[in-house]
Amino acid sequence: MKILNSIACSVMRARYSEVEKMINNPIEIQNNVFRQLIASGKHTEWGKKYDYENIKSWDDYNQKVPINDYNAFIPYIQRMQKGEQNLLWNTPIKMFSKSSGTSGRVSKYIPVSREALKQCHYKGGVDMLIMYCNMYSVSKIFSGYNLALGGSKQSTPNDSYYCGDVSAIIIDNLPRWAEHFRAPKREIALMNEWESKLIRMAETTSRQNIVSLAGVPSWMSLLLQRCLEMTGKNNIGEMWQNLEVYFHGGVDFLPYKQKFKQLIPNPDMRYVNIYNASEGYFGIQDQRDVSDMLLLLNNGVYYEFIETCELDKEYPKVTQLENVEIGKNYALLLSTNAGLWRYLIGDTVTFTSKAPYRIQITGRTRNYINVCGEELIEDNANQAIKTACMETNSIVKEYTAAPYLSADNKPIGHEWVIEFEQEPENKELFAELLDKALKASNSDYEAKRYKDLILQKPVINFVPAETFMKWLKANNKLGGQHKIPRLKNTREIINEILKHANTQL
Repeated sequence: MKILNSIACSVMRARYSEVEKMINNPIEIQNNVFRQLIASGKHTEWGKKYDYENIKSWDDYNQKVPINDYNAFIPYIQRMQKGEQNLLWNTPIKMFSKSSGTSGRVSKYIPVSREALKQCHYKGGVDMLIMYCNMYSVSKIFSGYNLALGGSKQSTPNDSYYCGDVSAIIIDNLPRWAEHFRAPKREIALMNEWESKLIRMAETTSRQNIVSLAGVPSWMSLLLQRCLEMTGKNNIGEMWQNLEVYFHGGVDFLPYKQKFKQLIPNPDMRYVNIYNASEGYFGIQDQRDVSDMLLLLNNGVYYEFIETCELDKEYPKVTQLENVEIGKNYALLLSTNAGLWRYLIGDTVTFTSKAPYRIQITGRTRNYINVCGEELIEDNANQAIKTACMETNSIVKEYTAAPYLSADNKPIGHEWVIEFEQEPENKELFAELLDKALKASNSDYEAKRYKDLILQKPVINFVPAETFMKWLKANNKLGGQHKIPRLKNTREIINEILKHANTQL
């Protein structure tokens, strides 16, 4: 295995020139992607409807093709699931990634073409290994198994199409060389029933040589805890002595970082941030100890951006990649090689660099609180939670927040539901520090909190263990890609979660 690891790492480092080409020619590469997408789409039903034949430039595209949410694609997706083709994309689409994101009440079925699977999802995985091996010249990443915590396959009418979490689609179609390095076995990885699957994964992988982890932090921490319970080990390092890296994505890692340091106390453990979703693989951390991600520009996805302040306008201004500004908050607008055209994915990002183009995810377009101009976003909340935890020696497991309203539905403040892995000794102090940190991270929030004139201090519900798990289970959201909505501008979800709390302190 040492020889195989050495050869594989060398091959990956040699391929870094492909990444350099993308870094050095970002606009040219994106323009090529744009032309290829238009050429592929022009003879589809969608392409004919929006006159792709006469789209010669981005200006034409911007004028002819509307900005779309998922609802615009539902009729086409339903027809594709019945067997019709050449609707959104010019090659057959028989795979659909089932996704509800963090806020959806109804599942979405995201089309996955063969081109998207190979040129975006799989290419993103290879790019991740290329960048990792380039960052770390000494690595054992090919000397054992990658524990990939994914979703499940689901049955479909007459087996006419394939449906499942995007991770399940990826695992079920992996090339043979990649399958050789993955754990657990496919039949376990694709199990439908989450709680049984968790047990089987812990039973099998705890005895294997796991060198890397990949998956959503909330579910990965649960699996690691189950492994420790089964083996009686004190920490993960005792069980997997060669474990060196965790590739994490799906949600902001900041609230989970302290928990993972407890589970894996190895000071040399590496954490790499990735941005992969049902719609594609979009970003990878390419620098040590910096969570910013290099935007992937050559994977069949054309990127456009809308400033979040423009989203509520009837005709929001769309910004091209070359015109983005560092520090501004943008909603991500995608056109993909699976036939999603000018699709608002729902994520917001900010650019930290333009040479090369690096991004940070700041939240969701629908995950915010803004009842009186405070414009609190997920990034503010995560930073504040981190600060309050550090100063009270506590660890937050899950949280959500929403407006706190008066009897006549007027905003009084913000209400939080927080479940701890390690509770603070002084919960009142935690609440004060959280409020203080929110003021420090968001000047609009600070202004509205001035002398309690508009917003009063936040109300904090410290709920018992398993409260959020009960809510997820009740809504059939265990495992896979499912995530807790951090901030909502309505009280629907927070009210549901509070019903699952046995006690409130």
